[in-house]
Amino acid sequence: MILCLTDELEPIAATGSEGAGLLPIVADIGRRSDIDDVFETLLAARSTVDLLVNNAADLNRRKTLDEHEELLDHQLAVNVTGPFLCSQRAARIMRKAGGGAIVNLSSVGATRAHHRGLPYDVTKGAINAITMAMAVDLGRFGIRVNAIGPGVTYTYRADAVDPERRRRVAERIPLQRYGTVDDIAAAVAFLASDDAAYITGQILHVDGGITAQLSPRTEPL
Repeated sequence: MILCLTDELEPIAATGSEGAGLLPIVADIGRRSDIDDVFETLLAARSTVDLLVNNAADLNRRKTLDEHEELLDHQLAVNVTGPFLCSQRAARIMRKAGGGAIVNLSSVGATRAHHRGLPYDVTKGAINAITMAMAVDLGRFGIRVNAIGPGVTYTYRADAVDPERRRRVAERIPLQRYGTVDDIAAAVAFLASDDAAYITGQILHVDGGITAQLSPRTEPL
């Protein structure tokens, strides 16, 4: 069962290509009433929640002296409050069921600041803190909480970027390529699985080595 938590995408098909049953729900997680509606709809269709993946986010970034008060308010609502409330509601259901897993999508920007990274990096730093705090608090209920910190990842947005710029960016990554959505999905699947049964409160960076790097090999300090 998959929840489509976004205000940008069209509802997905009722049955996935792998045969999994899907329940498409279009919602804006920056709105508390939408979050309530999502969980009411979910529980009407299914009695429990095994896994929550907090993926939806506003990715826009500004410089410090830019005017971005409106963006800050929006990102705090979508990137922080939304995932927090979704996790809280899911955890209450998981506790009654005897456990579950929550996986948050963070960013390398949570620990290593982007040039032009506000307020986005602030919100992802908050996601890391939420991940660790909830993991400590919910462990006794058998609920594991972890996060993925993606690096540069090729999505549909990258199609609008000049190919030469994409090549230059890839050269600065230790693995010499962009990440893929499959790279991120595999990490999420691992943290959701029984193979990760003793892992909680961790931030797994799936970034091609970006956070391990002091400076790119092409621009050594």
